Amino acid sequence: MVTLDVRPRLLDALSVLRNRVDAARFPLPLRGAARARRNRAELLAQLDDYVIPRLRSPQAPLLAVIGGSTGAGKSTLVNSLVGRRVSEAGVLRPTTRTPVLVCHPDDLHWFAGPRVLPQLARVWVPEQDDGGEGEYAAGGGLGRGDYGVGVHGVGGPAAGGGRAVVGGQGARMAHGACAERGPHGGHGVGACQEGHGGAHGVVGARGVGAAGCEASEASEASEASEVYRERKAEGAAEGYGCGSAVGGGAAGDGYGAYEGVGGGSGVGPGREGSAAAAGGGAEAGMLTVRIETDPALPSGLALLDAPDIDSLVARNRELAAELICAADVWVLVTTAARYADAVPWHLLRTAKEYDVTLVTVLDRVPHQIATDISGRYAELLQRAGLGHVPRFTIPELPESAGGGSGLLPATAVAALRGWLERHAQDPVARAAAAERTAAGVIASLRSRLPALAGAAAAQHAAALRLAGRVEEAYERAAERVRQEVAAGEVLSGDARAHWRDHGLDGRSDELLDALTDGLTSLLTCAVDEADERAAEAWRRDPAAAEVSLTAAAGASGAGGRLGVIVRRWRRCLEELAEEETREARAGQAGERAGSVEPEESAALLATALLGGRRARTAGENLADLLGAQTALRLCERGGRLLAIYLERALDGERERRLAPLDQLTVPLDQQAELIAALSVVQKEKQKEKPEGTERERPREQRQAEERARAMEKEEVSG
Repeated sequence: MVTLDVRPRLLDALSVLRNRVDAARFPLPLRGAARARRNRAELLAQLDDYVIPRLRSPQAPLLAVIGGSTGAGKSTLVNSLVGRRVSEAGVLRPTTRTPVLVCHPDDLHWFAGPRVLPQLARVWVPEQDDGGEGEYAAGGGLGRGDYGVGVHGVGGPAAGGGRAVVGGQGARMAHGACAERGPHGGHGVGACQEGHGGAHGVVGARGVGAAGCEASEASEASEASEVYRERKAEGAAEGYGCGSAVGGGAAGDGYGAYEGVGGGSGVGPGREGSAAAAGGGAEAGMLTVRIETDPALPSGLALLDAPDIDSLVARNRELAAELICAADVWVLVTTAARYADAVPWHLLRTAKEYDVTLVTVLDRVPHQIATDISGRYAELLQRAGLGHVPRFTIPELPESAGGGSGLLPATAVAALRGWLERHAQDPVARAAAAERTAAGVIASLRSRLPALAGAAAAQHAAALRLAGRVEEAYERAAERVRQEVAAGEVLSGDARAHWRDHGLDGRSDELLDALTDGLTSLLTCAVDEADERAAEAWRRDPAAAEVSLTAAAGASGAGGRLGVIVRRWRRCLEELAEEETREARAGQAGERAGSVEPEESAALLATALLGGRRARTAGENLADLLGAQTALRLCERGGRLLAIYLERALDGERERRLAPLDQLTVPLDQQAELIAALSVVQKEKQKEKPEGTERERPREQRQAEERARAMEKEEVSG
């Protein structure tokens, strides 16, 4: 075991790598894209929730996450390790909705802030005596009996037996810190501002009554308490808390307003004597982690009861994966009936890949087949290369089903508790467990980042391929327009009729109108054909399955947009013709230059440019009007102007068709940035572990590690 010596440059390199991973996007539905998105989310969770926080705070308590399948007995195991009910356990599935973190009171500050799991709002329930001093309290909250409830970001010591603490909107709702003595050692929080009266926190039979009411009369507290008693009589107190006018109010034995009940107040899972009503500090729908403290748990160790890894609720599965990524120690709980299921084994293989500190618990094993089941499970672990992993077996007991007190006998969990306590209290063992997991995750970057970069490269290549189909279609459209203009296709239909009449005193503006309409129609047909060709190519490409080519581009309005551009070209052409005509008048170059009108020159110029071979006489007539040199110069300038506007029209429509791809934000250089960030991390990591570090460690440290490994082997063999 090599001691991890952290330097700021490694943390800086990991932070840069984390930002590169966060910027990576995999929007196109390619094969492997969904896996890349999951890997990206998992890697971000590990870096944000574990690796970077652990390297910044190596002295922080050891966090053991208890994870497993539905009904494996995780909550019962956590309760039994702590020695009291801190997490709901029962026959209903899924039981664990909100994760529960339990730590020693001295370690609360490590988890009250956003050091780990920053995306989860904190709701904590510190252990207190009925008449003692409330250690954690926040000003401005809701009345509460035995326990205080808080939300991350608010807190501070305050006196008063069991005063309620809430944060966020709680200060606005209860307004201040005037406390009134509750009837059972608890305190309701009164209001001291503008017409908001105080109200005693009334303790119901098994929960908390009303507090923090909006009205100014204290009597409303008793009314709310009566509502609570009526709801309790109907069985509501065993389920969800009944909210008051400001979203606080009574909370029963079950779950409170964070489940969407009680006007958006954040409430932790309630239980007898400790149901919590939080005044809006955790918004409705916000993900929370409930934090409890217990002095029976050794300092330096925290347990986290995670949701089911195979929950039918997708968000629960995702949250369980995020919590596991924040662990120093993974404690995987499975049962005698489900130890061979695919889900726990996927977790075990992931743990092996990342070389994390892992413990397995085989729960609910019938006495008659305990030896047989344990042997088979050990054989499976051995085949998977996990034979060294500590294994603990818990027999099937009546308490395993969540009945009675919900606690297993102390002897049933003594071995696991001893292993956890030893690794938490022994500095060498604790450092070894944390360092192994952190080093394992960093080492796994060597294989995970190239895979992520490869997926990023595939995304960029697919985006280029789809864009190339559009580019190719519009290049063919541009070629078609050039060919048809040269062939005089615009001078057909109404435009050709007006051209015949033009020699018989026809109006120049009508000829220009017809030519403008004809050019617009030609461009619209070319764009429609290009869209059909690109759309057909996209339909054959799996990468474009979720990308709309025409809807986002507004293809239905292409004719109008093209008409605007053609009319702009006409105005510029008329200005150009007027300029040349004015110069011709000044020099009297042509036979009729002194009497020609600019509209006549513009009509002849447009016909010569758009009529092709069908309008050979238009150029001759223009030369007669303005002179050969002026007519030639005017045709050259007009031809360049026409090419500019044709290109502008087609380019604008092509860019509109490419807009859906641009909105997908597939960066050009995300592959190179990922690989470069990984290279910097690897270089800094090598500097952290120079050769000879193993020999330079103190002899006492090496001996302590050897003793820890020997004890683990004894536990595995047992």
